[in-house]
Amino acid sequence: MGMIGVRVADQRGACVVLRTENIETAVQRNRDELFRFGTALIFIVGIMLFTMVRTDGGMDGILLVSAAMIGGYMAMNIGANDVANNVGPAVGSQAITLTGAIFIAAFFEAGGALIAGGDVVGTIKSGIIDPDLVADRDTFIWLMMAALLAAAVWLNFATAIGAPVSTTHSIVGGVLGAGIAAAGWNIANWAVVGQIAASWVISPVLGGLIAAGFLYIIKRTITYQKDVMSAANRMVPVLVATMAWAFATYLMLKGVKKVVAVSFPVAVVIGLLIAVVVYLIVRPYIARMTGQLENHKSSVNDLFTVPLIFAAALLSFAHGANDVANAVGPLAGINEAIIAGGISTKAGIPLWVMAVGAIGIAIGLALYGPKLIRTVGSEITELDKMRAFCIAMAAAITVIIASQLGLPVSSTHIAVGGVFGVGFLREYIKTNYSRMLEEIRDHHEGEDAAAVDEFLTRFEEADVAAKGEMLRDLKARTKHNPLLAKRERKGLGRVHRVELVKRNLLLRIAAAWVITVPLAATLAAMFFFMIRGMLLP
Repeated sequence: MGMIGVRVADQRGACVVLRTENIETAVQRNRDELFRFGTALIFIVGIMLFTMVRTDGGMDGILLVSAAMIGGYMAMNIGANDVANNVGPAVGSQAITLTGAIFIAAFFEAGGALIAGGDVVGTIKSGIIDPDLVADRDTFIWLMMAALLAAAVWLNFATAIGAPVSTTHSIVGGVLGAGIAAAGWNIANWAVVGQIAASWVISPVLGGLIAAGFLYIIKRTITYQKDVMSAANRMVPVLVATMAWAFATYLMLKGVKKVVAVSFPVAVVIGLLIAVVVYLIVRPYIARMTGQLENHKSSVNDLFTVPLIFAAALLSFAHGANDVANAVGPLAGINEAIIAGGISTKAGIPLWVMAVGAIGIAIGLALYGPKLIRTVGSEITELDKMRAFCIAMAAAITVIIASQLGLPVSSTHIAVGGVFGVGFLREYIKTNYSRMLEEIRDHHEGEDAAAVDEFLTRFEEADVAAKGEMLRDLKARTKHNPLLAKRERKGLGRVHRVELVKRNLLLRIAAAWVITVPLAATLAAMFFFMIRGMLLP
């Protein structure tokens, strides 16, 4: 009886401790959430106070203060959602820590915005509507405010559910919906809308194919070779130099062009020269590294750590230079309309407007970016440094190809498509390999177990060419007496199918991509009517 009482007392004590730990965890989570919300609120209030000092009051002053606050809110949501695509793979592969990635991305995003963001920005994103059909200056200001607010609200919701979406598509949808609400269906450029819809397929497919292609090259030329380190010594410098070529060209076309105009051929030639220099620097470094590592494919990952850190920084810089316009473009247009008293498709960007975008992106990334960084970096599929390297390559090369072909693409869709691409390639390879091993075992059925194990060991240690030769010999011996019927081989494929990509995330992200433009447009139309209703005399 005494033992039972002690046992019950112990169980009650354990339950109390467990409940206390749960309460402490919940309190800490709420405390962290309040800190994030409070910091974001302080930033918005700071924008309000700063803008109020710069205005002369009146209705125009109220509009500019409101627009600046909405622009800051939009910038934070860009940082929380879109920047994850640049650093997520590097974090997921453990090339850099989450804290390190946030610091790198925040610094280079802000640097890209302030250094290469440009002096002039388009107010009507992508020519989605005809500004000549906007009735007057006030309608234009209401339209831009509604578009900004709708895009920001949608990005906020997408971040909350863990769906990486395109900020460009969000603001395009906002401008489209507010424009239709302001001037009717004829204001929309439906050809551009069609191109944007096409990018829902083009961007992820192109990014996925390029990322999977580079991963396949790495596997064929390095990890599937018998002497992995010798193969890495030959190929890794070439791959890193190719990456330098792609990123140098990408940065000049998407970043430096805001400072110095660079044509595509010039950018390619300069990128090639930089690649040659990088190759000459990297080759002796890789030779030293391979001499210290074990001859195993897992060791190859260590060779891609430094290139991945540079890739995260350069992608963040280019993103800051380009996508800050999504936050400050409409705000700059509103500022220009208030100062000049008219509608302009191009607007100068005052330093304070650019600072709102740059600082807002950095704050949003630091406060709310980790959620999407984890989603892109580790929740869709498992990433190592080789796979993350391939995704970074896809991000740069896809944008270069698409921009020269005039194809509308989204950096978000490219990066996430690259993650899915390497995941599905790994599924295919592993499933196919499991099926081959099973067929080998079936062929040796009834033979000595030691002989079977010896053959499988030789098969697993062989390089690609040797594996192919062994399989051809095996098939030749069973050509006239196949061990498995066609139906049985299909069943074997189903049994050994490996799933390395989370299908529920794939469906959630795809659904978010498809509804981004129409949902942002609907929200913008609603906000436009609300703003107009409040401000009309």
